[in-house]
Amino acid sequence: MEKRWWLILKSNKKNIRLDDYKKTIKKRSKLFIFIVYFLMFLIIIKVGWLQFVNGSTLKEAALKQQTTNRILSPKRGTIYDSTGKSLALSAEVDTVTINPQKFVDKNSYDKTTERQKSVSEAFSTIFELDYNSVYEKVTSNTTYQTIVKKVEEDKINKLKEWQSETKIYSGINIDSDTKRYYPYNNLGSNLIGFCGDDNQGLSGLEYYWDSILTGTPGKISTTQDASQSFISDENEKYIAPENGSNIKLTLDLNIQTIAEKYLKQGVIENNCDGGNVIIMNPQTGDILGMATYPDYNLNTPFEPNESLSKTWNNLDNNLKSSALQKMWKNTAVSNTYEPGSTFKLIVASTALEEGVTTTDVSGDFFCDGTEQVAEYNIKCTSTTGHGLQTLRQALQNSCNPAFIQLGKRIGATTLYKYIEAFGLFDKTGIQTSGEIVGVSHKINNVGPVELATISFGQRFTITPIQLITSVCAIANDGYLMTPRIVKEIENTDTGTITTIKPNTVRQVISSETAAEMCDMMESVVVNGGGKYGQVKGYSVGGKTGTSEPSPDKKEEGYVASFVAISPTENAEVVVLATFYNPKGKSYYGSTVAAPVAAQILSEILPYLEIPSEESTNNITSSTQLGSNFFTKNLPDVKNKTFSEAKKILEDSGFKCNFSGNNDEIITEQVPKPGVPLYQGSIVKIYSTSSSTRTSIQVPDLKGLTYLQAKNSLSSKNLNIKIVGTSGKVISQDITAGSSVEEGTVITITLQEELSSTAR
Repeated sequence: MEKRWWLILKSNKKNIRLDDYKKTIKKRSKLFIFIVYFLMFLIIIKVGWLQFVNGSTLKEAALKQQTTNRILSPKRGTIYDSTGKSLALSAEVDTVTINPQKFVDKNSYDKTTERQKSVSEAFSTIFELDYNSVYEKVTSNTTYQTIVKKVEEDKINKLKEWQSETKIYSGINIDSDTKRYYPYNNLGSNLIGFCGDDNQGLSGLEYYWDSILTGTPGKISTTQDASQSFISDENEKYIAPENGSNIKLTLDLNIQTIAEKYLKQGVIENNCDGGNVIIMNPQTGDILGMATYPDYNLNTPFEPNESLSKTWNNLDNNLKSSALQKMWKNTAVSNTYEPGSTFKLIVASTALEEGVTTTDVSGDFFCDGTEQVAEYNIKCTSTTGHGLQTLRQALQNSCNPAFIQLGKRIGATTLYKYIEAFGLFDKTGIQTSGEIVGVSHKINNVGPVELATISFGQRFTITPIQLITSVCAIANDGYLMTPRIVKEIENTDTGTITTIKPNTVRQVISSETAAEMCDMMESVVVNGGGKYGQVKGYSVGGKTGTSEPSPDKKEEGYVASFVAISPTENAEVVVLATFYNPKGKSYYGSTVAAPVAAQILSEILPYLEIPSEESTNNITSSTQLGSNFFTKNLPDVKNKTFSEAKKILEDSGFKCNFSGNNDEIITEQVPKPGVPLYQGSIVKIYSTSSSTRTSIQVPDLKGLTYLQAKNSLSSKNLNIKIVGTSGKVISQDITAGSSVEEGTVITITLQEELSSTAR
């Protein structure tokens, strides 16, 4: 019985426990369901909040995260010469930048390191960069780093191929850009100037005309996926760049090339620190050529030129920076110097205009070798003196005492009025960077000594551009023109052309005075110290200048210069050649600068189709030069057999130089067809089997007679061309020691020796 009750009791306990368990499960289920519904309710509330309350804000944030803004660089305008040749132009390139944070995998240090090394290796290999420098950028904590700028298309294609292989797109940006190129390297470098990495002009015309050349950047805003593929949507925005305008210069590439050739030769032969040449059209003020030497390569402006490289490694960073600035300087507008005797043209013009004297008053001035001014004895270049002289003779002799006397007659006030009228106290207004003005005595400080030194061009400074501009006024019937370097501006988007017209500043002297001055300048070249400035067949007027250094700057040395106009009636060209610190056989403007100006004129006058006063062939009557002095254009013998070519050349009066068989076809000849050559000149011809060239060193011909020079060149299978009719060689167009091909024509200039007093 007891056992039965115990079993019943036990069974009841189990049922009670089961019921309690079921009740507990039921409660828990209800609680779980409640929690689930509550969470779902919260999610719905959150979604609703995000969608309807904060949706626009989040959408905007998402777009910002996905949107990429790419700057579209405008194409910088092209700089053309007056004939339409490109002197500076831009080409499309790319710039590569990175966001280093995109290479970081937050979940894996190893993956981050692997990606960073892979990217660094790719960049250093493709773009030929230092791996350590690239790795430092790739692993930096910044959000932007520039890897390389202005990369050509072939390297960008290699980068894209690497990206395709590795699937690494995020964090690498390739943006279109432009790169500035200068097709002629050093030509016109100090005038044209160059651009920095951001295509901003840093010097020269590139700097002065930067706002015109640069244009306005554009922008494209769009979205990209992880692989940097563009996602097309309605939010894409495109703002087109406005390209820069083109500018056309008054500069002529051919004239510039001629000027640079003879300037370089003059600097080297006379061992000068440097020099410059300016060529202007006096009627318009157009700059036809502006050369500076030493120059530099516009495509590598931060590399030292040949002259600077000799001491480059010995300079610290500050000195290197200063040296580069000096290398870039356009000395024609940025260098001041004492003009010396070239300034006598201004003094003589003032005297004639004011009626102080006339050109040919007999015994108007007297020179015994010195001129007493206050307590100073100022010497003339002629120690024995020039005696009694007219104004014309004083200018021919470049007589300092005569011009001291003339300056005293004019007076400081009147002289300063004309100096100002000629523009020598102000900038000329040439539209390029770096123009400065010289330093002059204040009128109140001009006493007898100051007036005396000013009268022959000493103890005050001007720039070469100031001097040639004032001389152009003399050559232009007395009208002063603003130097013009840019003649047209072309809007590349609309095609609109804006012309910059020549600007007349004022009339400084009368046309009658100007004509008298041009006539006297011609006398200087024909009968005076400017004889080395003569050009056969053309009338040339000029004035030499040799300025001494200031007593406190003797290390700067002399400045030798020569200014020339041609023709002397209705002048079309004015040339100023200036050489700094010549340390050769002579430092006089008559022997250093005048021959260079003559060489330049001898080439550019025919190029400009300015009529010659007499045929070149008239020179054949000169018995001094020999009988074989007739010229004939060299015939074209290319694509003919040697036997045919030989007959054609010999029938034309030329000698044939060839090593080959009679039936070989001629492929090239030196000189080129059409070149005028004297009878007996050597023509070197080549075929496919005889294409090996022989390099010949040009001999030093200076000081030789025509026959001596001719024989020296003939012995080396070189040809001769002469400027002048008699005398000795004063210059040659190809520097002694230069290497040329057989058959090359060497132009020499002959001139009678000048007196030792010519300056």
